[in-house]
Amino acid sequence: MEFFQYFWHFKSEIMCKFTTIILLFGILLIGTTEIVAQNADIKILNSIYDIKNTVGLSQAISNTTTITSFGVPITMATVAIINKDDKLLKNAIYTTAALGVNTIFTYSLKHSFKRLRPYNAYPEDYTALDYSTGGSPSFPSGHTSLAFTTATSLSLIYPKWYVIAPSYLWAGYVGYSRMNLGVHYPSDVLAGALLGAGSAYVTYKINEWYWKKHENKKLLPLRNYFK
Repeated sequence: MEFFQYFWHFKSEIMCKFTTIILLFGILLIGTTEIVAQNADIKILNSIYDIKNTVGLSQAISNTTTITSFGVPITMATVAIINKDDKLLKNAIYTTAALGVNTIFTYSLKHSFKRLRPYNAYPEDYTALDYSTGGSPSFPSGHTSLAFTTATSLSLIYPKWYVIAPSYLWAGYVGYSRMNLGVHYPSDVLAGALLGAGSAYVTYKINEWYWKKHENKKLLPLRNYFK
């Protein structure tokens, strides 16, 4: 309980600045929808959308996003408890917190901007090839933000090439898949990647500060268990 009190207190100022940057980025994109729609955003989307030889893989990769993102900390916590590994359990909590922060800000932005998805804005040009979008607004891409939160979290706590490379390769393909399936604009994906990576980084710094302040003590609820 104390962790989350410190977490929410300390993060407010940092997340306010971070969210302001994302909001300004979103206002720039959404406020110039007509210009973007006629230029880079639509041109890039047109070059990626419905590429036949990648749609199947895109659907498969896209479907792994939620289960992978939330499965990672669940697996970490399970292994930590089995092996009595306090550090791993702390990493699992950090990853979960990062996903939570990202989810809150992603959906706050979605419902602030309420940007129509490509297949809603241009039904004559695009069809949703992914039927599990849930109908939420387009900006930013939730799948992409989740994937980049996961990839960045893992890269920060395990800074090894064999963790970083596959993590970002997967996250990058998730972003590509959202465009390939016609459910997001490139700007949605870019904003999702920035938001995901930023959420993971800010949460990591808060987590690092918290445990240093508490002299890296073992988790209180499991103090007896980890003796």
